[in-house]
Amino acid sequence: MDSFEKNTMEIIGIFNLFYIYFNMNIINALLVSLFASFSTCLGCVFLFVKIKSQNINKFITFSLSFSIAIMIGISIFDLLPSSIFIIINRYKIWSILLFSLLFLCSYYLIKYISNLLSKYENNLYKLGILSMVVLIMHNLPEGVITFISSYKDLNLGIKMAVAIALHNFPEGIAIAVPIYYATKSRKKAFLNTFLSGFSEFIGAILSYLFLARFVNVITLSLILTGVAFLMITLSIEQMLPKVLSYKENKFMNLGFILGFIIILISIII
Repeated sequence: MDSFEKNTMEIIGIFNLFYIYFNMNIINALLVSLFASFSTCLGCVFLFVKIKSQNINKFITFSLSFSIAIMIGISIFDLLPSSIFIIINRYKIWSILLFSLLFLCSYYLIKYISNLLSKYENNLYKLGILSMVVLIMHNLPEGVITFISSYKDLNLGIKMAVAIALHNFPEGIAIAVPIYYATKSRKKAFLNTFLSGFSEFIGAILSYLFLARFVNVITLSLILTGVAFLMITLSIEQMLPKVLSYKENKFMNLGFILGFIIILISIII
């Protein structure tokens, strides 16, 4: 056997291994998860919109209000209803203690991360980084769910990915806009937004490699409940005071209304 035939056989062997470990169902599930993942980066499109200096505060107010509405809406209308029912059904009266512990852990985790970021003098930059950290915690389990759903039923996974993309876009805004207007660096804003979004794809990969065998409905419900409490705490404790400080009520209300409209659309889908 000459070297050409030997190399050809090695390549065929690699492709056979690839087919064994990555069948089409897995590839499709990963691609759907990748789509949902990169939709977060769409929040960076606002970085290329030229805003007059006198309108910057109005734009930040609108962007953050829009993101607050999305994160609270996702938590109340999506994450909590599905998770709470499963937890109550499993733990009965003890679920009250679990919810209390999850809420307290979420509250103090936000406080702890906020204190770690206190070295940053610019509060807007601090808010963007804090949003990135919390949304990474949200995107990892979301990636697990998207992958598993797409693997079992591709049509269901695609519908879920589209719904996720609708709220990932404003989540990207919550990271990109504060960081950009704090640093004037599109590169930093995009990188942090990308890291948050890509964590969803990491969740999908981890699900394929390890988690799908061990994670059950109860575990995911507890994680998603904790994530919901994190996003609610971030929105009310950190983001809302910043929005109110700009005193642009008209743009704040507009952001809230548009955000909840997006949530309703994603629920219908």
